[in-house]
Amino acid sequence: MKPLICLITGCLIFCPILLSSSIAESIQEELPLQIPHVDAPIHVDGKMDESFWSHALVVPANIEVRPGENIKAPVKTEAYLVYNSEYIYVGFKCYDHNPSEIRAHFCDRDQTWDDDWILILFDTFNDQRRTYDFACNPFGIQADIIETPTGGGGSWDAIWKSHGRITDKGYVVEMAIPFRALGFPRSQEDQIWGFDVVRSYPRNVRHHIGAFPRDRNNNCYMCQSLKMIGFAGASPGNNIEFDPTFSAIYSQERKNETSGPFREKSKAYDPGLTAKWGFTPNLTMSATLNPDFSNIEADIMQLDINTQFALYYPEKRPFFLEGEDFFSTPFQLVHTRTLAEPEYGVKLTGKEGDHAVGFYTVQDRLTNFIFPGAEGSDDESLRKHSQGTVLRYKHDAGESSNLGVVLTDREGDEYHNRVIGIDGDVKFTKKNRILFQVTNSWTQYPDTLALDYNQHQKEFDGQAYHFYINHNTRNWDIYQFFRHVRPGFRADMGFMTMAGFTYSETGGSYKWQRDPGSWFHWLSLYGSYDQRYDLLGDPLHRALTSRINYEGPLQSNAGIYGEWGHDRYEGQSYRANWLNAWAYMRPSGWIAGEIWTRYGDRIDYDNNRAGNQLCIGSYLELRLGLHIRAEINHTADRLDVKSGRLYTANIERLKLVYQFNRHIFLRSIVQYWHYKRNIALYQDEDTDPVSKGIFTQILFSYKINPQTVFFLGYSDSYYADHEIRPLNLIHMIQTNRTVFAKIGYAYML
Repeated sequence: MKPLICLITGCLIFCPILLSSSIAESIQEELPLQIPHVDAPIHVDGKMDESFWSHALVVPANIEVRPGENIKAPVKTEAYLVYNSEYIYVGFKCYDHNPSEIRAHFCDRDQTWDDDWILILFDTFNDQRRTYDFACNPFGIQADIIETPTGGGGSWDAIWKSHGRITDKGYVVEMAIPFRALGFPRSQEDQIWGFDVVRSYPRNVRHHIGAFPRDRNNNCYMCQSLKMIGFAGASPGNNIEFDPTFSAIYSQERKNETSGPFREKSKAYDPGLTAKWGFTPNLTMSATLNPDFSNIEADIMQLDINTQFALYYPEKRPFFLEGEDFFSTPFQLVHTRTLAEPEYGVKLTGKEGDHAVGFYTVQDRLTNFIFPGAEGSDDESLRKHSQGTVLRYKHDAGESSNLGVVLTDREGDEYHNRVIGIDGDVKFTKKNRILFQVTNSWTQYPDTLALDYNQHQKEFDGQAYHFYINHNTRNWDIYQFFRHVRPGFRADMGFMTMAGFTYSETGGSYKWQRDPGSWFHWLSLYGSYDQRYDLLGDPLHRALTSRINYEGPLQSNAGIYGEWGHDRYEGQSYRANWLNAWAYMRPSGWIAGEIWTRYGDRIDYDNNRAGNQLCIGSYLELRLGLHIRAEINHTADRLDVKSGRLYTANIERLKLVYQFNRHIFLRSIVQYWHYKRNIALYQDEDTDPVSKGIFTQILFSYKINPQTVFFLGYSDSYYADHEIRPLNLIHMIQTNRTVFAKIGYAYML
């Protein structure tokens, strides 16, 4: 514990010095804009025909900020803002020289980013640390996210109103954003919020247009934002929401996996309830009983052949997505996909002054484990209950910095994992920042699990340290990264697949930027040297890396990434020279495509020998009219060793969506995988020479808002290996099938 105490003490002494420098360089604020109060509500129809719009605060967004650097925008945009005691009303007039070229499609919520879109974001605490972003395409179809300086936040679903329509001059969008959807200081006096208006205008180039010029030598975006004053007496009302659900699932599987008759696997008819209560002006409590945490979007299949570490899958469940940014830290100590089958959960998030807090505790029926190592990881799942709890606290410091503490705890029968850590994001000048984290864990596994996976049978502990310093200007980005994780460190509420190593990386890039009309808009050259050692000091990885990135006309981007070095695996040293290349293009609103490849050295982890890999992936998206979208993914991978071809692997995915209107869609997904191995080159005699599988899903969705929904779906899987003859698609065996439905309703007080 001595190194942990020394680092904590050093951080607490050093950070105030850096923060005082940050305060000294704070920018001079301009006078805020006054947002008027109105008494009348609006009818959100995309017409802006209410009389009070003539008295609104008008904010022009006429500055192109990317790829052009603070130049005159190619089109005119105006945002109109008013508020009453319950809502912020925002209207947009987006002018266009040729409205027939506007890119707009009917799509599901949060799927609008490839269209034209308009966005308003609010820094409600005026602290430059977190923004609520509300966006719409020209039909008023919604997208919303939370942004933080470290990139945390991401997906988030609020309940608000919007509508839009295309006109002979461009398009018009209206939004009604309830105060209940936002966290902000409740006050009877006027408040000052930071804000920006952003328009994305995709043609040959995707122009990003803003309301104020951006200083690219200042890495604090919201420190430069516009300010508005108002909202005296704004209230979220009772700020109580009930979201009752009823879900049903019926699943069958074959008695002997691929043979025998179908038998019932599960049958459940489950009522559930999620409730939210803003029990103080700035803190929101959420609770859920018997929740439906199922995914209605099937995970994209990943190649799981010749892998060294556990695969990562993103979170998609609404209960965990809300307030997700509160729990982000440099180490991924919190990853809610580890909670597989929760029975109930309680969650608290909010901010009071300079203090932000996040907390949740969840009872889980299934306990997932990752056993990290320096050269690989194992994983296991036990059908045992566990209680997972996370507590997060952050304190604002300086103009846009913060210090934080995180505690996680998971308890089960003869098992616990507890983690405590401190972290900070310190911006000590406009161009320089430090990210750090210091953590300690204590773990005890059940005896049988410890024996099966060669883990300690008594309680053990471990430490992990993270340090990152960055100098970022308009043209230069230079950094130093250091990470040290002891063998005994575990973060069972998070996603950490490596332990027992020290890693350091030094790198930087130089960027060239050009205004539209050039053959490139963004060009960057990057290089680094990185090395990873085990705790005996033996090198696991040493490499020089280089990358060139390009962005240009037709919304294209491309790049080449190369690595030249050596890796060590199970005592053997291997050359590690390889190249990645990729290219993407969206030449029009109806088609987009991407191709990427990796070629070079690759270790055969199953048999511990050198290999040569060629992996090619492709993606094609087609928009057929306003309502149909098709996506096709393909990945092909092969590995050659000295004696010949070891394996070939293929994954294909087809996704087809018909969006009837803003609220209804029908979607089908088919995923096919095929592995072929040369068993003569494998040491494991049980290796299957050929295996294939198909997963299908069809879903009907009716969605009024993120919580008022109806889903009805069907999914199944097919499988074949060398014991099933003949090996073709027709004779593949259906192994399981599932029918599921869900009804949800949002009731707000």
